[in-house]
Amino acid sequence: MSVKPHEIVERTLELSRADGCVVIANETSTANLRWAGNALTTNGVTRGRTLTVVATMDGAEGAASGVVSRSAVTAEELEPLVRAAEAAARDAGPAEDAQPLVETRPASPGFADSPAETSSEVFAAFAPALGEAFAAARAGGRELYGFASHEVVSSYLGTSGGLRLRHDQPSGTLELNAKSPDMTRSAWAGRATRDFTDVDPAAIDAELAQRLRWAERKVDLPAGRYETLLPPTAVADLLIYQLWSSSARDAAEGRTVFSKPGGGTRVGDTLSELPLTLRSDPHEPGLEAAPFVIAHSSGDDASVFDNGLPLPATDWIRDGVLKHLVTTRHSAGLTGLPLAPGIDNLVLDAGGTRSLEEMVASTERGLLLTCLWYIREVDPATLLLTGLTRDGVYLVEGGEVVGEVNNFRFNESPVSLLSRATEAGRTEPTLPREWGDYFTRAAMPALRIPDFNMSSVSKGV
Repeated sequence: MSVKPHEIVERTLELSRADGCVVIANETSTANLRWAGNALTTNGVTRGRTLTVVATMDGAEGAASGVVSRSAVTAEELEPLVRAAEAAARDAGPAEDAQPLVETRPASPGFADSPAETSSEVFAAFAPALGEAFAAARAGGRELYGFASHEVVSSYLGTSGGLRLRHDQPSGTLELNAKSPDMTRSAWAGRATRDFTDVDPAAIDAELAQRLRWAERKVDLPAGRYETLLPPTAVADLLIYQLWSSSARDAAEGRTVFSKPGGGTRVGDTLSELPLTLRSDPHEPGLEAAPFVIAHSSGDDASVFDNGLPLPATDWIRDGVLKHLVTTRHSAGLTGLPLAPGIDNLVLDAGGTRSLEEMVASTERGLLLTCLWYIREVDPATLLLTGLTRDGVYLVEGGEVVGEVNNFRFNESPVSLLSRATEAGRTEPTLPREWGDYFTRAAMPALRIPDFNMSSVSKGV
């Protein structure tokens, strides 16, 4: 990998014989720690490169596109890669989403610089603090399991039209499980971070220790509808799936929960009586994401022709009203809706100030969840999802947690939940449990749902 990424981009564009060409070079650097039974087990650092070439060919019936992506590409492999993309474009029919490539914008500062990298140094303060948490856990009769991962992806985007853009994206995740020595009790916590300087293992261990104490008393409950406090991580998992399901084209064609009966979309409809605002902003402090489109393939919610489009802050829901659905330039034209490409972060805010602990204290009787997992779609027309609770469901009575109850399978739609929520707490950064491998930049409040549908009892942990 001695050739710099920007040189790879420039050489690839020089080799292109297509009418248009987009090149995306991703340089990835990762560092990780893993532990089990209060002791580190593995650690490591890796690097990788992925190159995507998009060739466009003009034809009498419209432009066609061919896309080829490969990993660990060397300088000698560039020409075969370019020719493969061009061949794919020649063999393809006219691209439905064809648009002129994005016009030239000022080059990103540092486009010609070496990629950003992570290393084990990112854990310099975290690792000793984790060791102290191990000691506290041993003394308290519990065992800690989990992992910490830090990744930096430097994306270099160049086009035959003159775009030269770069974005460096750091992403860190921590997942920590505490278990009783007999493995009958388990508690989980996760954190998302850019650099691990804001992660406190001791505080997380103390939180998990409290949950293990709650689990010392077991209470069996049947399936049914319960007042339920969804913590930020669970809210994130549900609303990320909602965002992924908010393609304007799918809605306009009558296939989703955002389709209006009789035709059109539900943009402009009130989805919640609470003043909920669901938004994305590439410059959101602490959740910064790519400020321009980076699309490795085309679909209903992304287009390779849009690579390099600037991404403004977007309100998907504002004060409870649906304002935008995800559009490409092509689908915006089809639906008549404003251009609103997807952005790699998500924030829900309703102006709430209460912590989850304060919401528990004002609950007469209800359930407190830890997290959700194995989420799957049941019905796209209502966005009905099913999944399981995991690592602790707790019974709240008289404002206090009085024990751990059995796990459940749930059946709920995030759109319906927003309409039924009676309280939103304080918005805070969170790590989604189910989608944390794909989407880490989220900030959510806890939500109070008066009638969350626990459809059946689950034997899962």
